[in-house]
Amino acid sequence: MEERMGLVIDIEGLANAAVNGGKAGPLWSFSSADLNANVLRFPAGDGVPEHVNSEVDVLMLVLSGEAVVTLGGREVKVHGGQLVVLPKGVRRAIRARSDEVLYVTVHRRRSGLMPTRKRPS
Repeated sequence: MEERMGLVIDIEGLANAAVNGGKAGPLWSFSSADLNANVLRFPAGDGVPEHVNSEVDVLMLVLSGEAVVTLGGREVKVHGGQLVVLPKGVRRAIRARSDEVLYVTVHRRRSGLMPTRKRPS
């Protein structure tokens, strides 16, 4: 019988390495038979462009910083310590408001589809 081991992810270490390396976007991703999870970091003005995910609801846990989440044309300001439910079928976008935003997304596994990022001008 194969024993499954859990994972411990050092999000603070990922974020520090990303800041030092100037990395934005996905810092870590996990996919199992049932689950997808991501750690994302964006500097001010950057983020995930408007798109519609018609397959799964997504939980977004903001770890630090501030962002504007646009849901169905309505802008919602969020900050570290807040949990956001992104319903499937609703047009959405995420944009960092502070120097940076760091957040985790979790959802039921689905086919591989990642919206392309629009770089700030």
